[in-house]
Amino acid sequence: MRLYRASGVLLHPTSLPGKYGIGSLGKEAFDFIDFLVEAGQKLWQICPLGPTGFGDSPYQCFSAFGGNPLLISLEKLVEEGFLSIRDLRKHPDFRKDTVDYGLLIGWKNLLLRKAYINFGKSDKLSREYNSFVKENGDWLEDYSLFMALKDLHNGGSWLCWSKEYKYRDKKAIKDFKNKNQSKINFYKFIQFLFFRQWIELKKYASSKGIKIIGDMPIFVSMDSADAWAKPFYFQFDKKLNPLKVSGVPPDYFSKTGQLWGNPLYNWRRISQDGYKWWIRRFQVILRLVDYVRVDHFRGFAANWAVRYGARTAVKGRWEKGPGGHFFEVLQKKIKNLPIIAEDLGVITPDVVEMRKRFNFPGMKILQFGFEGTVDFLPHKYERNFVAYTGTHDNDTMAGWYKKAKSSTRKFVSEYIGKKFSSLHWDVIRILFSSAADFVIIPMQDVLWLGSKARMNFPGTSSGNWRWKLKNLNGARRIAGKLKSLTLLYGR
Repeated sequence: MRLYRASGVLLHPTSLPGKYGIGSLGKEAFDFIDFLVEAGQKLWQICPLGPTGFGDSPYQCFSAFGGNPLLISLEKLVEEGFLSIRDLRKHPDFRKDTVDYGLLIGWKNLLLRKAYINFGKSDKLSREYNSFVKENGDWLEDYSLFMALKDLHNGGSWLCWSKEYKYRDKKAIKDFKNKNQSKINFYKFIQFLFFRQWIELKKYASSKGIKIIGDMPIFVSMDSADAWAKPFYFQFDKKLNPLKVSGVPPDYFSKTGQLWGNPLYNWRRISQDGYKWWIRRFQVILRLVDYVRVDHFRGFAANWAVRYGARTAVKGRWEKGPGGHFFEVLQKKIKNLPIIAEDLGVITPDVVEMRKRFNFPGMKILQFGFEGTVDFLPHKYERNFVAYTGTHDNDTMAGWYKKAKSSTRKFVSEYIGKKFSSLHWDVIRILFSSAADFVIIPMQDVLWLGSKARMNFPGTSSGNWRWKLKNLNGARRIAGKLKSLTLLYGR
């Protein structure tokens, strides 16, 4: 795949402004697309859209296929008659600049259940719902059953469920389905709502010339419908306990590495099945986005395997992945694969060769360049790369600069070529003027916000993914400036 010259903004939908505790797929999402158009941007990058689990991380989801029900617009459910205005009035006292998942989840789930009850009382959208269930049954059945069983076990991980459910005893599962079909169907319904609202939003983005860059974590969460329903695709022992888990060795973000804890794939078994699970995963996400950023792309060449139970990721070893063979098979099913390879961290020659072989764009991070990694400086960029000031894992650019060493600040000044009057626009300018085809600026850096607006601290499991825009007023005020730089540098 070859890119074209363009620029855009990274903003996960949870960070959109919204009255009900979290950004949603309602008016605020459409307004953000209008801002992108006003600012001359062509790209909107997001984090994974899946139903979040432990730590509220979009990289640890209950399903590799499903959508996050917390993003469903309640106002749209009022418009369609599944909720009333009165239902929304008695909401918790949400903060405008932070997502409080503790307040949000219980309240919103109650309203979604009420919408499901009202949906069952009418024939409205029933044909569309039935079509969705039929078309997505290969993953939706497992996911909805998994979530209903989680409710039965008070939200506990499937590794700790009653044996008959942990090991998917056929009789026990059949009996549970017979007695709890309505509870299972609720989870099908909210997936239907998510996909319906997101696809409507994507159509609007397309009509405005905006392409969406999605995100696919290479690994699935340990506590997921995928690991529970298809344990043979993972490195589990006979008791379905993981043998090894995922992570990365010591790196830029952590001296002891990052211990992610995801189950590792049994690539031999997956390849014997023709990679059908992975192919389906790409087919589903490409209904929702135009490009897919594959997180931890290097894992297809080799992944860092850590013994299950280890406290850090220091003691691990590299285990081979499927390599280019997987992408050869995938290309036969999906032509001109719109993949962006997240090729950060410890990158070996085989990873570079695989990315170049399939012509996947790689990534460049300006903060890394300013800290001494020369290949991440804009004068070294080539075409077929996506350049960023930072990603969701980095501090904001303003926060990073405030904490930077004096020697680093001096280098920034020398590199830009002047004692800047506005570092804000200077860093955007040097990225826009680079040879990289795509340039993506996190919304926090568009607005030049400090560290309080940071999304994620790698290596920590709580307090992340909470930042939220109060409104789009600040963005609208600088839309003209952003558009001027976009036009100046042909993006």
